Amino acid sequence: MWELLQKTDWLLAMADILLVSIVIYQLLKLLRETTALRILHLLPLIIIASILTRLTGLVTFSLLIDNLLTSMFVILAVIFQYDIRRALLSFSRSRVTAKGDSDQDESESDTVLQQIADACHALSERRNGALIVIQREMSLDHFMGVGTQIDAKVTSEILTSIFLPYSPIHDGAVIIQSGKLTQAGCFLPLTQNPDIAKELGTRHRAAIGLTELVDALVIVVSEETGSVSVVSGGRITSDLESAGLRKLLRRMVELRWLQ
Repeated sequence: MWELLQKTDWLLAMADILLVSIVIYQLLKLLRETTALRILHLLPLIIIASILTRLTGLVTFSLLIDNLLTSMFVILAVIFQYDIRRALLSFSRSRVTAKGDSDQDESESDTVLQQIADACHALSERRNGALIVIQREMSLDHFMGVGTQIDAKVTSEILTSIFLPYSPIHDGAVIIQSGKLTQAGCFLPLTQNPDIAKELGTRHRAAIGLTELVDALVIVVSEETGSVSVVSGGRITSDLESAGLRKLLRRMVELRWLQ
């Protein structure tokens, strides 16, 4: 720094150091308080700043900007890691081939949804926490590495028994694929969104985290309040009664299991 002050005008050097300090402070604030999309808006400003520093001769500030631009690809990969993962997972979309006539398929789908709604109502009354994942178009195989394979018909009795407090797999999520219960005790990725309400617990954060990556529906029963919520695309619909839950599921599932 002393050599820098000797070689350049001291006012220019002080301005250089002040600019570097301001940039570092603002970057720390952005990383802590804003979302990745807002950080991306800084990219044009960084490029403009790089051009201006070369023209004005701000040596230290220019060095900071050059190093930042050199590392930009790595920085963007870290910031948008969940968006990149979602894009990669979108290649694994899968559909299940239809079986039987449409009237039978619709009736079977309604039965499954009714069983899920009944189970959630019973769990809500007992204040037993639950996490139920319904696969739609995108595959959930990436999230089934840890869990217990079941391959059973969806019934309210099975669902409620899985989430009893003394069940060894009650803390994980159950996964329903093509109208069948295929996996239990699964662990889901937690959301990294800093704007999520602090009062939301681990189950809600896991539901949001999964639906940020795939198009699944996740039903959450709160252990603290007994409230039933549905999460889709990172958005929560809360305080659903049994009839409202079944109606919402019927509209959002749209017979995708059996098409």
